[in-house]
Amino acid sequence: MPAPGDRRETRDGFVLVDKPAGWTSHDVVGRMRRLAGTRRVGHAGTLDPMATGLLVIGINRATKLLTYVVGVPKTYAATIRLGQSTVTDDAEGEVTSAAGAAGITEAAVRDGVAALTGDIEQVPSAVSAIKIDGQRAYKRVRDGEDVALAARPVTVSRFTIEAIREATAGTGSGDIVPVLDVDVEVDCSSGTYVRALARDLGAALRTGGHLTRLRRLAVGPFRIEDAGTLEELEEARDREDGLPLIDAGDAAAAVLPSRTVDAAEVTELAHGRRLAAGPQHGTVAARAEDGSLAAVLQDDGRSARPALVLVTPTPRPADGPRPA
Repeated sequence: MPAPGDRRETRDGFVLVDKPAGWTSHDVVGRMRRLAGTRRVGHAGTLDPMATGLLVIGINRATKLLTYVVGVPKTYAATIRLGQSTVTDDAEGEVTSAAGAAGITEAAVRDGVAALTGDIEQVPSAVSAIKIDGQRAYKRVRDGEDVALAARPVTVSRFTIEAIREATAGTGSGDIVPVLDVDVEVDCSSGTYVRALARDLGAALRTGGHLTRLRRLAVGPFRIEDAGTLEELEEARDREDGLPLIDAGDAAAAVLPSRTVDAAEVTELAHGRRLAAGPQHGTVAARAEDGSLAAVLQDDGRSARPALVLVTPTPRPADGPRPA
């Protein structure tokens, strides 16, 4: 076990964290900085405090790879409560209306879900981190402003109903109304708000809708089954094998096409020079012959420009004594 105050640094790579409820993504980054012994820690996409599930954490130089992970598709499991609306579109917000779900049929719910599947225009939740004139939307809402965000295109490639349950809930004024709790799974493009899907499903059924549960199951190729809780990661850190890390080269190859570069090409990259175009065009991970990540390239078919370099030039040997 590391001694108290041990600042041993973890190598470059990704750690998959199963975020607990009640923690912000920033809270998780703070804990991972202590576990990894470095301040160079970041994440590939925020999860709301209420949400649990997969948070992809970059360590040391692998933080530079997070930009290539942020935009990948994601998978969620959620529970939508029909019959109530909240100011945040989830269970953390104050109830703003409670029309109830009496008379809403399963067929109507399924039709509503189908209408929200595919390429759609979605208005993000007002209580979100989107900036309006330099200020977060959630800050404006909390300051009492009426926030209207523009719709933007998103893709919901899968929106499936796993179960529908009858329940009851309060109206905020002491009354009780019937509601429907709908368990769903969603595959969607980056930037999709599952909270907004709940809101819009409720609106389409002429009642309210909000999330009572949200769990992220996948971020691109990374899966919750491979993630560890913070407690599990701390226990692993204290063992000889250390934090379970996805090597930077393997992480980059999981989200980008890759090519192998030889020692001479690694030297060229270390000096920021272009390489000849490779078989893969676009954004490409360049891996050295030992599998380590040398750079991320932008290959336009004519040459490959290093957009991100993770190798450093080998220092020249010191000059020996000059002959007399």
